[in-house]
Amino acid sequence: MFSQTAFRPRCAKWLIATGLFLMLGACVEKPSTLERVKEDGVLRVITRNSPATYFQDRNGETGFEYELVKRFADDLGVKLEIETADNLDDLFNQLGKPNGPVLAAAGLVGSDQRKQQARFSHPYLEVTPQVIYRNGQSRPTTPADLVGKRITVLKGSTHAEQLAELKKQNPAIEYEESDAVEVVDLLRMVDEGQIDLTLVDSNEVAMNQVYFPNVRVAFDLGDARNQRWAVAPGEDNSLLNEINAYLDKVQKNGTLQRLKDRYYGHVDVLGYVGAYTFAQHLQQRLPKYEKHFQASAKEEKVDWRLLAAIGYQESLWQPSVTSKTGVRGLMMLTQSTAQAMGVSNRLDARQSISGGAKYLAYMKDQLDEKIEEPDRTWFALAAYNVGSGHLDDARKLAENEGLNPNKWLDVKKMLPRLAQKQWYSKTRYGYARGGEPVHFVANIRRYYDILTWVTQPQLEGSQVAEGALHVPGVDKTKPTEQPSQL
Repeated sequence: MFSQTAFRPRCAKWLIATGLFLMLGACVEKPSTLERVKEDGVLRVITRNSPATYFQDRNGETGFEYELVKRFADDLGVKLEIETADNLDDLFNQLGKPNGPVLAAAGLVGSDQRKQQARFSHPYLEVTPQVIYRNGQSRPTTPADLVGKRITVLKGSTHAEQLAELKKQNPAIEYEESDAVEVVDLLRMVDEGQIDLTLVDSNEVAMNQVYFPNVRVAFDLGDARNQRWAVAPGEDNSLLNEINAYLDKVQKNGTLQRLKDRYYGHVDVLGYVGAYTFAQHLQQRLPKYEKHFQASAKEEKVDWRLLAAIGYQESLWQPSVTSKTGVRGLMMLTQSTAQAMGVSNRLDARQSISGGAKYLAYMKDQLDEKIEEPDRTWFALAAYNVGSGHLDDARKLAENEGLNPNKWLDVKKMLPRLAQKQWYSKTRYGYARGGEPVHFVANIRRYYDILTWVTQPQLEGSQVAEGALHVPGVDKTKPTEQPSQL
């Protein structure tokens, strides 16, 4: 017979044991955010797809924010996983979601309003908000001059917050917030006269102004602010403390300054090249390397003068040049490209030319068989500059527009769109400075035409007269987002 008396003690013991087990379980601490990152082996970061933050070029992933956060992930001994936000509102919404990004590295300023959405790190870059206008228009000099102007800024940005405060003081100020554009789009809109004014931080103005010849800074709107990384407000302090320690370290050891110099330093020494300079270099520099161009061209079955034109565009035939982005040598090869092409010393002119020739031949071999000469050469040059992935994106855009994806004349019209959010957001490889390969190809074609002319049989062995060259305006450092007319 079942005994309730016997059952009660056993039940009580079971309940006590269960309670103790639950209490012990409660005493086990939940892993901190930093511990979870290390256990997962992945640092998930959200950013913006823009020149100042993160994008992909022919060398792979790059950008100031990307390089800074990649070093942080390396310090932690984990893999970096990047995702890009559609806009600033999306960025803050995604931050801290379950299994989502734990860190935002996107050139953010920690305003009072944003501090309700996230917690911010120590500063790493000082910037100043600037009012941007179009050259040739009346230059605004004070906030009162914003009245009656067509103004667009990024939705959810601190610039929108600034304008909201100004509007409280002067209700006549009108502006629009857009979540369908990025900073590059805003500068282009000013450059083309689609809007009168915008607000952009000084670092992004410095990085992009060279591509938009009509863009000018009107005045600084307010004091300098600091850019910071952000973590979700509900997380513990472990990751934020580690971030702050890392940022303090790279500030002290010079790593941060080197990154700033690389992305925001002085304009590259490879400036405007006029006809006089080109003629001088033909006589003084080309003879030293002509035999190397000819030997490598013969080996790879390309025109040596085309190789020479690439070399001039890349380095002005200077074998010891190193750019701010880390590419080196006469043909300005990246470290990874040099290794793939068997180049052990990028500063050795012969090796650099050989590597450049192999890389050009490789790029040409990768192209769709439907692309015929001479377009095939221009496509290969574009891929040499921006990477085959972005070139494929431009070809697909051309096809979608009813253009011929196998003709340079059509595809070069699409490449600049890779710098516009409404277009690159639909592509596989995302943002690219699409105007650069257009000008890269155009300049090389000009140099190539000149080299072809001055190396005609009747001119061989004779000195090229400086006045005999009439080079159309070749611009090495100021490409715009407008397609060339070549």
